[in-house]
Amino acid sequence: MTREIIYRIGQDEWTAGRRSTAGEFLRRRGFSRHLLTYLRHHENTLLLNGEAVFTNHPVMPGDVLLVRFTDEVPSVSVVPTPIRLNIVHEDEDILVIDKPPYLPIQPSLGHYEHTLGNAVVCYYQEQGIPFIYRCVNRLDRNTSGLVIIAKNMASSAILYEEMKNRRIRRTYFTVVHGRPDPLEGTIDLPIMRKTPSLMERCVDPENGQRAVTHYREIAYQPRNDTTSLSVRLETGRTHQIRVHMSFSGHPVVGDSLYGLSEDLLDRQALHSWKLEFMHPITREDLSFEAPLPDDIRTLL
Repeated sequence: MTREIIYRIGQDEWTAGRRSTAGEFLRRRGFSRHLLTYLRHHENTLLLNGEAVFTNHPVMPGDVLLVRFTDEVPSVSVVPTPIRLNIVHEDEDILVIDKPPYLPIQPSLGHYEHTLGNAVVCYYQEQGIPFIYRCVNRLDRNTSGLVIIAKNMASSAILYEEMKNRRIRRTYFTVVHGRPDPLEGTIDLPIMRKTPSLMERCVDPENGQRAVTHYREIAYQPRNDTTSLSVRLETGRTHQIRVHMSFSGHPVVGDSLYGLSEDLLDRQALHSWKLEFMHPITREDLSFEAPLPDDIRTLL
């Protein structure tokens, strides 16, 4: 798959007589060192006004800069599997999907074929498009909701950088046992792997990595003593919401790892509800929302 991106150099790239290079221009648009290295080592990947140039070539207002990326090897290790995709948004650079519960994000031991990765690769194979599967924000198998897939190496590198710098705003919908007090707050408690478990995490103020979760009550259900919460992640540790809510005494409904052994739902009531981020290429502000799945609606 080849992606060509065209930039038109504006007057703001030549401030106070200081000339800007193509590389500096692209760095200001989120291009990582890895992307610039790719452009330096591949021919005809950077063209200025139709002529091949290097990243250190100066650019001027009015110039047209074309950047070309080619993914040569598709995800051959991912078996194409026909699974229906609920596509929320698609353009040349990103794919946003509303993932159902019980579907793993990518192939792993014991889950070689029935995953979101298999479904996405199959979706593009049916169109005759070789595709490398790059998932930006990962969800647990039993967590539903919005997932961003990068469609090329440029959008992937830029979005991963945005994620690392906490500029992708992620809001989850969850249902917890009891009623948190206060009804709105922040949990700032470090999390680490609970040895010798490979999966389970725990709060560890001395050895854990910083984890920050902001929550706000949406509604309290006295019928079953549960509370619906809007939860925003500032950091993205494994099982962060589940660990923090369990530690606070209000485990997520259906969470068999950190909650009750017998519960009101057969999976954690956790849904990737809203995503807000800047488009990696156009720089447009994007916002997406996924409706609650049927099982959480029934619980409410």
